[in-house]
Amino acid sequence: MRWWARIPSCTGRRAPVEFEGLRRSHSTPNLTPLIDIVFLLLVFFMLTAHFVDDESIAIDLPQAEDSAELNNDAALELAITPQGDILLQGERTALTELEAQLQRLLKNRDDKAIILRGDRNARLEQVVAILDISRRAGADAVAVMTQEP
Repeated sequence: MRWWARIPSCTGRRAPVEFEGLRRSHSTPNLTPLIDIVFLLLVFFMLTAHFVDDESIAIDLPQAEDSAELNNDAALELAITPQGDILLQGERTALTELEAQLQRLLKNRDDKAIILRGDRNARLEQVVAILDISRRAGADAVAVMTQEP
């Protein structure tokens, strides 16, 4: 940058003078503090995040190759059709009446096992409801039938 200044000389005229300290510098801002703050916020949110644990039902699903033969005469048979109908021992029943009917049938049995035959397209919500009702009705075991490969 040039400035005009009076330089003591014998002529008394102004002459251009260069000032080194007034040049514009092309500096970039220091981003280190900003990066530090971003990483601190990241660590804070990672440590305070609440991860939701889904409640699940522990079911040991049988493998079709290793499935055991069940005595169909000793166990009650429940079936779910593709349309969502529930059949207890071959008779259609409503989900609301299922618990009372299971209690009545399981009351006089020594083997309180139930075989559940669910269609591939049956809703999982309905299967879980039937498993809960079977447990409340007093079933000792609920077996899920599979198809051999």
